[in-house]
Amino acid sequence: MARRENPEINAGSMADIAFLLLIFFLVTTTMNVDSGVSKKLSEKPPEDYVPPIIKEKNIFEVNINRNNELLVEGSRMDIEELKDAAIAFIDNGGGDGKIDEGEPTGPCNYCKGERSIKSSDHPNKAIISVQSDRGTEYGTYLKVQNELIRAYSDLRNRLSKERYGIPFPELEDSYKDDRSNLELKKKVEDIKRSYPEIISDSEPTSSN
Repeated sequence: MARRENPEINAGSMADIAFLLLIFFLVTTTMNVDSGVSKKLSEKPPEDYVPPIIKEKNIFEVNINRNNELLVEGSRMDIEELKDAAIAFIDNGGGDGKIDEGEPTGPCNYCKGERSIKSSDHPNKAIISVQSDRGTEYGTYLKVQNELIRAYSDLRNRLSKERYGIPFPELEDSYKDDRSNLELKKKVEDIKRSYPEIISDSEPTSSN
């Protein structure tokens, strides 16, 4: 009796199918991308650079401890209250401003704050200082940064509608679509110059 041989399986087609499946999953799979805070790092100053004297009232101190709690200007504060507190500080208008060369420009005639002598003199002098702890959760740090950025966004948006009758995001988008339009460029720079975003991040502290 003749011995019956088992039929062989052609594995060549299986390799092709596996390769096609691999390509399919590579094309269709989405991957999580870490998000971050966009920051423009300052250039190293020259050796003969003399830092300007900054009044304490022109610095808005925001501290985040390792328990993700906020201490703003020496007082406990919830993150939900931070934006309004920052707006009140930036938009206070309690004194004279300055231009790039440091010369005074006079009081802020577009500020709507209380003009308290104990708070910032002018939006272009107002500095927000953020100090976190090495134990601070990154999510809390991002929330704080977002609230501070929202404060500047609200102020820019308000002024843009007052001066040019258009929200600032729309004004920026119009300029992005037409970079050759010098009039739009001038308007965008005017709003940014009126409320410059000055947020300083200090080196995180280490607590025991």
